[in-house]
Amino acid sequence: MSLVETFCSVDDFCQVFEPHWEQMQLKSGLCQRRRKSRLSLSEVMTISIHFHQSGYRTFKSYYQNYVLAHLRGEFPGLVSYSRFVRLMKRAIVPLLFYLKVNQGSCTGISFVDSTPIKVCHNRRIERHKTFKGLAARGKTTMGWLYGFKLHLIVNEHGEILTFQLTPGNVDDRKPVPFLSKGLFGKLFADRGYISQDLFAKLFQEDVLLITGIRKNMHNRLIPWADKLLLRKRSIIETINDQLKNISQIEHSRHRSFVNFVVNLISGLIAYSFLDKKPKLNLEEIVEERNVCNFD
Repeated sequence: MSLVETFCSVDDFCQVFEPHWEQMQLKSGLCQRRRKSRLSLSEVMTISIHFHQSGYRTFKSYYQNYVLAHLRGEFPGLVSYSRFVRLMKRAIVPLLFYLKVNQGSCTGISFVDSTPIKVCHNRRIERHKTFKGLAARGKTTMGWLYGFKLHLIVNEHGEILTFQLTPGNVDDRKPVPFLSKGLFGKLFADRGYISQDLFAKLFQEDVLLITGIRKNMHNRLIPWADKLLLRKRSIIETINDQLKNISQIEHSRHRSFVNFVVNLISGLIAYSFLDKKPKLNLEEIVEERNVCNFD
């Protein structure tokens, strides 16, 4: 999606969202000045999202070397970099709702996984102050980390259905009952999600949790179609890789938790705008199942 298309979509959303948002906000009763910013809310959101589509590694380089240098015609009211960083905090709520609008729909085939989001190198944990009391030490298959975990559920078309951010020491299975609300059909996961209690909870909500088995577990029979789809669970790992290496949702330069969340949500929105997402060809899976049955 181009910059103009992104702005048109965001601006249409803001024209509907802002009046309702203003009505819902509580007033302190004190007389306060409410000076209008040179940049509108839709412009701040557009720039925040477009950074993740631009290919720049850092937002500072993107804003100073590209936005201020080449986009003054598109955004006549541009402000300094430090001022824009402060304006980004105002966009956190609208970005959350805008992401909700652009999420995919459940098709009956879903995949769940988590990915670590480090906020600093392990050697600097004791000196790190920005996320003190929020981030936590955790361990994944890739080793120890200090930061958060991003839990995602996607469908076979590569569309994000729901997400949740937790400290790095939270068990991957804990957010699943909340994430799976409103879903139906089959939910495929790796062996880290094996839990009889979790299976029972999801089954009551019309969601069938399908996982692999550990070496010390008895083998169990599952339909060939489910077994093949379980092998295709790498689709969500590919999405996590794109979010980190293309959308730049993970880096260690954050100086505030709010801007960290803005960066994360903007990256998820930028991913939802991709024309070519990782997806499964169900016709090939059906053909593969027929070949296996024939053999």
